[in-house]
Amino acid sequence: MSRPKIKRLYLIPILSKALDILELLEAEKKPLTLELIYQRSAISKTSVYRILKTFVHRGYVAQTQDGAYRLVSRPKKMRFGFAGQSAELPFSEAVTRSLRAAASSSGIELVIRDNRYEAETAINNANEFVAEGVDLVIEFQIEEHVAPAIAHIIARAGIPLIAIDIPHPHATYFGVDNYQVGFEAGEILAQHAISKWKSKVDWIIGLDVAEAGAFVQSRINGAFVGVRSLLPDIPADCYIRLDGRGLRETSARVLGDFFKRHPRNDRLLIAAATDTSALGALQIARQTQREKNVAIVGQDFIPEVMEEMKDPASPIIGSISHEVHTYGPRLIQLGVAILRGHAVPPYNYVQHRAVTAAMVRQGEVET
Repeated sequence: MSRPKIKRLYLIPILSKALDILELLEAEKKPLTLELIYQRSAISKTSVYRILKTFVHRGYVAQTQDGAYRLVSRPKKMRFGFAGQSAELPFSEAVTRSLRAAASSSGIELVIRDNRYEAETAINNANEFVAEGVDLVIEFQIEEHVAPAIAHIIARAGIPLIAIDIPHPHATYFGVDNYQVGFEAGEILAQHAISKWKSKVDWIIGLDVAEAGAFVQSRINGAFVGVRSLLPDIPADCYIRLDGRGLRETSARVLGDFFKRHPRNDRLLIAAATDTSALGALQIARQTQREKNVAIVGQDFIPEVMEEMKDPASPIIGSISHEVHTYGPRLIQLGVAILRGHAVPPYNYVQHRAVTAAMVRQGEVET
């Protein structure tokens, strides 16, 4: 005789307990203390406490002045639109990951679009956010000249805007202090020249991002001042700006053109506006066998650059970490504050950290 089949129930115990508490609060229609909920639910007091605190955080339950808990009408879930700079750029993707995780843990619906490093795509994405009726837009795009158009589209729809790294009209700014991070990169370069080259430098190259505008270009301004602060005798005409667009291949090409016009034994300090640009400088330095006479510092501290800095022979000697893991939580907090009508600063700077190759090799930086 065959055994009867046992029906398996795929249940999540803690979720069932949470629903029991919600149903209890709904049935009572009045505030209940933690003790009463514990007694009536037959759930451990520790679990009851943690479940209630989670419900309060997510807006399902409110706590009265005397500490009791009551069910509240669930507010409409906030919907944020996020347009990332480009899915092909490591830093942009790191921002997306951080923001997606923070939105998920905060109960925010995140609508993600890719600007693809293109002005026209960024404008189209702004129009899509308006059509989809998002509550707030977080914009991360590179073209300063289309910032007013994007801001106009979003402002006309009455939607608040947060702009990452590049200021937009009507927007709340979020990002690094571009001049300061550049200055610290310049100091690292100058210290290298002092310790390794006896202060002898032929050229200081700034791999810039012209289309990003003056605000981001101040990274290179700061880098040049940072070098001058420690090497004041280098002539002004030794400081050169090249437009690498923040991209690897473009940076390799424009720097390669510069190399063709100058001897291989010239000593160069290179401040790159992004780590992706720094990797382009590294690529052409190796192709032309100039590694010993080139020192590079980038911005963002992406994983590929960190790995490169482990090699004592690498021309990449440092990067300024923009602490990308903090972007998501802070952007969500900022967006929620704006939608709730709280006053927020017009400029919200992230913490940054100067990282040298020596710090990486000595294990002072987490891998």
